[in-house]
Parts: sequence; structure tokens; C-alpha cells
Amino acid sequence: MFKAKQEKFWQDFVTKVTIALIYAFLYSIALNFFWQPGHIYAGGLTGIAQILSTLFDRSGGFTLSISVIYYLLNVPMFILAWFKINKKFVFFTVISVTFASIAISMVPTVPLTNDPIICAIFGGVINGFSLGLALKYGISTGGMDALIITLRQHTGRSIGAISMGINGLIILTAGYLFGWPYAFYSLLAIFVSGKVTDLVYVKHQKVQVMVITQQPNHVIPELQKVLKRGITVIPQGYGAYDYHAQTILITVITFYEMELLAKVMKEVDPKAFVSVSQDIKILSHFEELDIV
Repeated sequence: MFKAKQEKFWQDFVTKVTIALIYAFLYSIALNFFWQPGHIYAGGLTGIAQILSTLFDRSGGFTLSISVIYYLLNVPMFILAWFKINKKFVFFTVISVTFASIAISMVPTVPLTNDPIICAIFGGVINGFSLGLALKYGISTGGMDALIITLRQHTGRSIGAISMGINGLIILTAGYLFGWPYAFYSLLAIFVSGKVTDLVYVKHQKVQVMVITQQPNHVIPELQKVLKRGITVIPQGYGAYDYHAQTILITVITFYEMELLAKVMKEVDPKAFVSVSQDIKILSHFEELDIV
């Protein structure tokens, strides 16, 4: 048992480190191939690093690379996450931020095009994909994650609202200092990045599942064991075709858990009828389970 747990730990560790490397490489491509040549300013700490680096260059004094500024800005976030969130969160955050900073400095700036709209869209797509991939595997990419989570805990506001507020200030600052057209292009990049992230990272998207089965005593325990979700049971239903007794089960899971549910149903009751409703809204508490 101990050996199996140890093997799983190292498998998860290697997987997360590999994903962190892939994220860092794609992130640096988005920044150095598209956003920097197109004068597009990203959201979060990357956008702040871009602004500070540009100001240093224009001051005529000393220059400081984006990668160095980005890493330095993340250090206070590491400390905040250490005390406010958890140590595991900080560990993988440091790994991903370190990889990203190294990749930004090593990957050359290659201006494939100077069209700001193309740079905004393609940079946003690549960045959104890399971020969604990292989140899908439970990796924090640093930046303002710790600050946003802490503000949510203290203010009760949603992560989306806090993130939009911070990014809005960054974009307004970039527009005021460097020109309003680039602020609009940067806003486009952030929008595209967010949409692509949502397409890749589906863990937070919720679906309602209705299962019609003739074997509830087998299905219910297995679903509860694997999904750890509440299940509403409607007994004594029947099919209008053959009038066989049926039990209706209703539960809400995340889209990320759909694969687990499908596997359970295939093993326990492959003849059950399973219906899935997407785009539902939850008004009460719904716990986000860590199943990565």
C-alpha cells in the first residue's frame, strides 16, 4: 500500500513538472512572439512587468528584463500564499514561475508580425491554452493568484470580478502611458486568453446528470465512492414501454468528472439511461473537489 502511494506521488509530481515546463514554453512564445512585438500588455503581474520594463527602457537609465521583474513581483505572492493558502500551492507555484521566467529570458523575441490585432488574438490563444492546461493539472501559474484568492476570502467577491478589476487598472495604465489603441488591443488579448482558458480548463463547469437505472443498489454506492457527490433518488418510476420499475438518480458534477461517471456506469450498469444537462446555474454551495 505504501509503495503504491509512493509511486502515485512521484507519477503526479513528474506529470505536474512536465506540464509546468510545457506551460512555461508556450507562455514565453505568446509573450515573445506576439505580445512584445505587437506592444500588447497582458493582465496580472506579466502586464505590470511589461509596463515597468518599458518605463525602465524609456528612462534612459538602466534596463531590467521582463523575466527578472516578473520573478521579483512574484516573490511577495509566494510569501502571501505560504501564510494564507497552503505550502503545496506555493511549491508548485514557485516551480511554474521559475520555469516561466527562465523560458521568457531564453526564448528570443521573434516579431512574426507587427499587426497588433493578430498579435493580440494569437498571443491570447496560446497563453489561454497554456494557462488552461496548467490549471487542468492543478498547477498555479503564479501571478496574482494568491492575491486574488486572499481578496476573495476577505471581501466575498468572485474571482472573476476581482481579476477584471485588477486587469482593468493595468490596461488603463498601459493606455495612459503608451497610447489608448494598445490598451484596446491588450483588452482583446485578455478576452481571447480567458475564453481559451475556459475551453481547456473545464473543472469548474457544472453539469446536471440524470441516471435512470434498474440497479440503484449497485449504482448509488459506486457513484458516491468515486464522485463523492450528493445524489437525489426518485424511486418507483417506470418505463412507459414495458412498465419495468426504474429508479431516477439526479446529481450535479463538474464537467471534469464526467469521465469518472461514464467509467462507473459502464462497469456497474451499462444498460442505464444517462442524460446530461450543461450550462446549469447553482444558487447554493457547491464544493470544488480536488480530483487532480
